[in-house]
Amino acid sequence: MAPVRQLGAADRRAVERLLDLDPYGAAPVAERVAARGLAWWRSDGRVLGYGSRRNLEALCWVGGNLTPVRAGRPALAAFAERLAGEPRLCSSIVGRADAVLELWERLEGRWGPARDVRPNQPLLVTATMPSVAPDPYVRRVQVEESELLFPAAVAMYTEEVGVSPVLEDGGRAYRRRVNDLVRAGRAYARFEDGRVVFKAELAVVTRRTAQIQGVWMTPEWRGRGFAAAAMAAVVRDALTYVAPTVSLYVNDFNAPARRVYQRCGFAPVGALATVLF
Repeated sequence: MAPVRQLGAADRRAVERLLDLDPYGAAPVAERVAARGLAWWRSDGRVLGYGSRRNLEALCWVGGNLTPVRAGRPALAAFAERLAGEPRLCSSIVGRADAVLELWERLEGRWGPARDVRPNQPLLVTATMPSVAPDPYVRRVQVEESELLFPAAVAMYTEEVGVSPVLEDGGRAYRRRVNDLVRAGRAYARFEDGRVVFKAELAVVTRRTAQIQGVWMTPEWRGRGFAAAAMAAVVRDALTYVAPTVSLYVNDFNAPARRVYQRCGFAPVGALATVLF
């Protein structure tokens, strides 16, 4: 079994080569590496590598999330052996479904139980403008509107993840994340009477893709035909100004959302899985 080691600045080219092989599934890791490099003091996590120094075969991002990248069974076994000796600090394991589920099978005895396991989350991508007419009222959120966006962001997170993001620290970290997305021009919303009725963010942006997360519509607007046009507005803006493709992942059981994304031109390129703690 090849050794697992923590990667550093000298490994950056090899890391970027591997990340380019999975531009959609590994997009969150690619964004962090592009922004902060691999030096441990500049990052919110660390990157473990599997393989020799001349032939890096797989990666594993270890931070708030745990994400294996291009990891086959030998690499997953090696990563699990390394991680099993450490306390779990991540709030989730997320990545390509086959890798995440095998890694979790190896770690569950040490890190379990999980609060939820979502084994099949289709990963969708589009590079073409939606045929659906965009909602003209969906636009980028302005900095002074951050406080209006925050309650909708909390509602989305609570509904999607199953716990409120304001429980642990009163919401300070989550508010900071929302504000950062707004300041970066990566948050979109439709406002009606001073409140958000639709929202979505470009949570991850790389040179290859803009990844949409945090899609939410107020309950009383659901099922009324607004969602596809709202999403089309976000996709159109992202393709025009941000990245050459737009990607996202969705729970397999969320049939209404999957229909909306299909109408907006998204096609599957595999599946992710998420283990939530």
